[in-house]
Amino acid sequence: GRCTKMAEATCTLRTRKFMTNRLLQRKQMVVDVLHPGRPNVPKDELRELLGKMYKTTKDVVTCFGFRTAYGGGKSTGFALIYDSVDIMKKNEPKHRLIRIDPPKDTKKTARKQRKERKNRQKKVRGTAKTKVGAGKKGAV
Repeated sequence: GRCTKMAEATCTLRTRKFMTNRLLQRKQMVVDVLHPGRPNVPKDELRELLGKMYKTTKDVVTCFGFRTAYGGGKSTGFALIYDSVDIMKKNEPKHRLIRIDPPKDTKKTARKQRKERKNRQKKVRGTAKTKVGAGKKGAV
């Protein structure tokens, strides 16, 4: 069979349709990734490479919408490079921000408990709803 070293299989980045979007304070472009001998390239790695290419850090770069060409070896997607992290946090959709930097474990109540609480709240009106939410059912 064919045996290639995965470590030396690198990728080449090419950008097309480059545009500076002053309104959203970012640079946007179509990214072509050539990755022969490699199934795909992680977005994290692409962010790092794009950051080096455009002399910024990877925390202002976001990549999305990558599709691998039939037969592999080439992927095409989209990338945005913001002017600063604050602007990125303001303009970028929440789901893409979460993909880049997943939130730390948030306290989640069980689904069953949430549903029971919601149904208890339906039975009361006004400020009593918060009392129901806190625990015991308030006076109706």
